[in-house]
Amino acid sequence: MTYFTVGDYLVLRLVQIGVKHIFGVAGDYNMEFLDSIVNQDGIELISTCNELNASYAADGYGRINGVAALVTTFGVGELSAINGVAGAYAEHVPVVTITGSPATKIQASGSLVHHTLGTGDFSMFARMYEKVTVAQAYLTIENATAEIDRVLGICLLYKLPVYISIPMDVAKHKVAIPSDSLIHPVFQSDRATLVEAVDACVTILEKAQKPVIIADVGVERERLHEELRELLAVTGYPYATMNMGKGLLEETHPQFIGIYNGAASEDYVRKRIEEADCVLSIGALMTDFNTGKFSAKLEQGRTIEVHGHYLKIKRALYNNVAMRDVLSALSKRLQRRDAQTLDFKSAMENLDAGFTTPFNPKTDAAITQKRFWYSLAHFLKEDDIIVAETGTCLFGASVIPLPKRSTFVGQVLWGSIGYSVGSLLGCCVAAPQRRAILLVGDGSFQMTAQELSTILRYDLKPIIFLINNDGYTIERDIHGATMPYNDIQRWNYHKLHEIFANNGWGIKVTTESELESALQKAEQNRHQLAFIEVVMDKMDSPEILLKMLQN
Repeated sequence: MTYFTVGDYLVLRLVQIGVKHIFGVAGDYNMEFLDSIVNQDGIELISTCNELNASYAADGYGRINGVAALVTTFGVGELSAINGVAGAYAEHVPVVTITGSPATKIQASGSLVHHTLGTGDFSMFARMYEKVTVAQAYLTIENATAEIDRVLGICLLYKLPVYISIPMDVAKHKVAIPSDSLIHPVFQSDRATLVEAVDACVTILEKAQKPVIIADVGVERERLHEELRELLAVTGYPYATMNMGKGLLEETHPQFIGIYNGAASEDYVRKRIEEADCVLSIGALMTDFNTGKFSAKLEQGRTIEVHGHYLKIKRALYNNVAMRDVLSALSKRLQRRDAQTLDFKSAMENLDAGFTTPFNPKTDAAITQKRFWYSLAHFLKEDDIIVAETGTCLFGASVIPLPKRSTFVGQVLWGSIGYSVGSLLGCCVAAPQRRAILLVGDGSFQMTAQELSTILRYDLKPIIFLINNDGYTIERDIHGATMPYNDIQRWNYHKLHEIFANNGWGIKVTTESELESALQKAEQNRHQLAFIEVVMDKMDSPEILLKMLQN
């Protein structure tokens, strides 16, 4: 029998479930495990500037790749990362969080070693992680391989973070090389419940005169884009997304009517959704920023809710039915109707003309929020990854029609300021062949700016648009327009690439013509990182953001 270490075993299992990169920071309690990463083929360690940013990067990587991994050291490292792991938990991103911990003898003796609170309690930080992970494994020599397989399976099944504590001595312990691969678990529907639930759905939907579909983040996390596309093709139903589901399919799709965000929606979208006699809601998460501050009117009596592992019809709850099975069954049972009978207009028919007509820059005109998003809409291409920071960027970008196969990444629920810079790193690593675009404000960027260094270190080539509006504009809109706590130190943002590394290029633009020239340069220089600092007035905000805040 051939043997290798527990650390090697964990790395092998990660590779088998699709993890090709692990984000993290070296520490003296995790170096035995780091050796396993560095010495094994098929996986690469991406060393970040700090653990918080590593957790953001893992989140971004998980959204693109389907699963991600993060490694920290005990105590100081894992607590630095816990905010990002909590965000992944809130937004259902499968991240394997691995902490290198002190040797088992040290833990058993209660020694007052560094990176502890000096209490002799080595379980405290792990207990904190129990609140933001769906499963935990505390590896021992006896249970290591079985526990690794168990928690990785749960991570994949429930699309949520898991926690693994690997003591230094356990990481080095020899175990047998597995003879089989770790199989991705598939949630199994209870067949009788599935049949009953689908029958009830079909009865309601076939009777409805104006049915509509809302698709949201749950479809993204379950990777059911093509199943959604098939359901739309079979039924002809109009559909909308919510903010967290933006870009599930191309927003030029003839059945796409727009984004539903409660009272902050375009009037046509709001009325078509709220006047529908049946709403088939697939994977919707009813958060404040997803519902126009809870102004959405989706009455329980006319809504069918399909979630990852359960379904609700009015007050009836059907547990143990998988979204995948429900969508497939509905596609086989529902009858197609034409657009005229269903009475809807596509989003492209109602789109603001600024997004469809050629953008003609005004030579000396200052750049405004409205005009910037018009310009950017014409810059986007198929397959782009668009990472938008919570704030004016997230809301401004939400109205841009996305091209085919593009991916929109935004932390709509957790909303941790600075998330997007680390997330960009993860997205670039996950899909280096795709063009990645970051939209970030100056205040948010200052939170996590050092990860620009990591992006340059690994020779990644995103296009970064930094909105320099002199502070926290979204916070000014919410409260304290002139208060000092919404101000920040001014930086020469477009020159930071010169400090961190001698590659890439940066430019500061203040007029529409300068912005247009910068876009042309970015288009022509895909082999370099581009950093475009876009100056705007500090009280200029996207209309949709102001509309939502007024509700």
